Amino acid sequence: MNNTPLNILNNVFGYSQFRHQQAQIIDDVLAGNDVFNLMPTGGGKSLCYQIPSLVLNGVGIVVSPLIALMQDQVNALTLLGIKAAFLNSTQDYATQQTIEQQLINNDIDILYVAPERLLMEKTLSLLERINIALFAIDEAHCVSQWGHDFRPEYQQLSLLRQRFPNVATIALTATADERTREEIINVLGLTNAQKFVHSFDRPNIQYRIHQNSVGKEGLLRFINDEHPNDCGIVYCLSRKSVESTAAWLASKGKNALPYHAKLPTTVKEDHLNRFLREDNVIIVATIAFGMGIDKPNVRFVAHLNLPKNIEAYYQETGRAGRDGLPSTAWMSYRMQDVIQLRQMTESSQGSELFKQVTQRKLNALLGYCEVSDCRRKAILNYFSEDYSAPCGNCDNCLNPPKTFDGTLAAKKALSTVYRSEQSFGALHQVDILLGKTNEKITRFNHQNLSVFGIGKEHTDKEWQGVFRQLVAMGYLGVDLQYGALKLTEKSRDILQDKTQIQFREIPKTVKQPKTKKAPKQHIDLSTSDNLVFEQLRDLRTTWAKEKGVPAYVIFHDATLKALAQKKPTTMDELKDISGIGCAKAERYGAEVVKVIKGL
Repeated sequence: MNNTPLNILNNVFGYSQFRHQQAQIIDDVLAGNDVFNLMPTGGGKSLCYQIPSLVLNGVGIVVSPLIALMQDQVNALTLLGIKAAFLNSTQDYATQQTIEQQLINNDIDILYVAPERLLMEKTLSLLERINIALFAIDEAHCVSQWGHDFRPEYQQLSLLRQRFPNVATIALTATADERTREEIINVLGLTNAQKFVHSFDRPNIQYRIHQNSVGKEGLLRFINDEHPNDCGIVYCLSRKSVESTAAWLASKGKNALPYHAKLPTTVKEDHLNRFLREDNVIIVATIAFGMGIDKPNVRFVAHLNLPKNIEAYYQETGRAGRDGLPSTAWMSYRMQDVIQLRQMTESSQGSELFKQVTQRKLNALLGYCEVSDCRRKAILNYFSEDYSAPCGNCDNCLNPPKTFDGTLAAKKALSTVYRSEQSFGALHQVDILLGKTNEKITRFNHQNLSVFGIGKEHTDKEWQGVFRQLVAMGYLGVDLQYGALKLTEKSRDILQDKTQIQFREIPKTVKQPKTKKAPKQHIDLSTSDNLVFEQLRDLRTTWAKEKGVPAYVIFHDATLKALAQKKPTTMDELKDISGIGCAKAERYGAEVVKVIKGL
C-alpha cells in the first residue's frame, strides 16, 4: 500500500478527503515540526497524530489522561488493521511485559499511555531504547492551571522535551483561551511550534438556556419531547445531586445512571461501559465525566447547574453530536449556582491571581447566560472568533427574548439591597419588594423599610430574574460566606441616574423553544431508507456485542445513514462510503451488501 497520508486516510480510515487543516498539520508533523492544534470536539484531532504515526518509522506515543477509555480507543484502531496498544495500571505484569517487548521489536504503531505511567523512570528508560515517531499530548489543556481540567502531573510532561529533544510533539485540545494556549506552549516547550487554531463553531448543536430554574421537571419534559430514546449526558454540580437526579429520572422510566468520583470503581466501569455500548443510556455526572469520550451519537448534553466557565461549558456541550448530526445543549440554572461556584473558588488553595481569573471567567459565563443576542455568536466571540450573523439555531434566534427598560426596576432592587444593609440574599429582597409578611421580614422589621412593597408590578420570578441579571452585569456582588447581595461601585451609575439598563423579560410561564422536530435518531431518511438503516443498526449491534466494543466503533450512525441512502451493492461501491476503509469493508462488507440487496 502507498504509505502517503491521503492513501492512509482513504484506505485505512475510509474518508475521501481531509477536513479543516488536517493535511497541513500532518505535513508539519511529518517534517519533524512541533504543532499546537486547537480543534473543536468532533473535528478530527486524532487523525492528526494517528496518520503520521503510521507514515513515520517507529511508534506514536499518545499521552492520554483517560485510563478507562484506552481499551476502546485501541479496539477501534485494531478493527482498522492498525497495531495499537496501551500501557496502564489495569494490566497485569505479563501483559505489560508482552507490550514492552512488542515496542522493542517495533511491532506497535500507536501506544496510549497515561501521564503518570509515562513519567515513571522505567517507562522513560524503555522509550529511550525504541524508535519514537512522535509524542501526542491529548487533552493538552490539562497542562494549564487556567484550563478547566487542570491536572498537575501534566505539567511534568515538560520532561519529554528534555529527554527526547529531537522527537516532534503535537499538543491537541478542543478548547483553550489565549492564556491557556500560552501556558500549554510554554510548559511543553513548544515555543517554535506551528500553531493551528480552528473555528470553534459547532453548527449542529442547538444552544438553549433557561434563566429561571426549571429543574428536573423541565429536564424531563425536554427529554420526553425531543430525545425520548436518545443517549445523553446530564451534568450536576455535586455528587449528591448526581445520585438524586439519576434516581429520579430512573423512576420516570429513563435509562439513567449516576457517575462520579466516589462511586465504587466496579460501578463506574459498569456505568461507563453501558453508556458507551448502549444507544439510550443517560449518564448523570459531575464534570469528572466525559473528557476523551469518543461516542459520536450523544444527542443531548444537559446542565442542571452552571458549569465553571465558558471553556468548560463549550467542552462539555461539545460531547454532543460528534457525528455532525443535530444535537442539543440544554441548561437550567439558579442564582444559588453562582453563589456555590464563587464559594468553591474562594475556598480553593489557588493563589489570589488564580481566584481573580476564575471569578472573571465565571462572570463571563453569567454574561453569556443572560445575553439576548445569538448564543453561538457570544461563544465564538469569547474565543476571539469573529461571528456576526445570527445562527438561527439557538434559543435566542429561534425564539427571540423580549427586553424592557429595566432602569426603574434596577433602582428599586439596588435600593432594597441598600436599605436592608446588604445582609440578605435575593429571595428575601424579593419578599421585601413584594410586601410579603413572614417570620423573617417581621424579625428584622423590614416591613417598616421605605422600599417594602414597592415592587408589586413584577412577580417573584420576574424579580429573581432582575437580581440575577444585576449580578451577571456586575451591578451586584455576592457575599461568598453568607450569599448576601452587595452593591458594587458600578451600581452608583444606576442609583445616581447616570445610566439606563435593559433586561431580558422573564416569561411568566416556562415554554420550550420552538424546535425542528426530527425523526427517530434525528436522521432525515425516507421510509424505505429508514428500513435499511434500522436493519443495519441491528446488525451493527450484533457485531459490537461479538467484539465487546461500542457500536460506533464498528460504524458511526452517519456511516449507516450513508449506506441507507446510497445502498451500495458491490464492494467497490461500499468503499465509497465515508467511514469504511479496506479492513472494515473486508470484515463486514459482504453482510452489509447482503442486507441491502435483500430489502
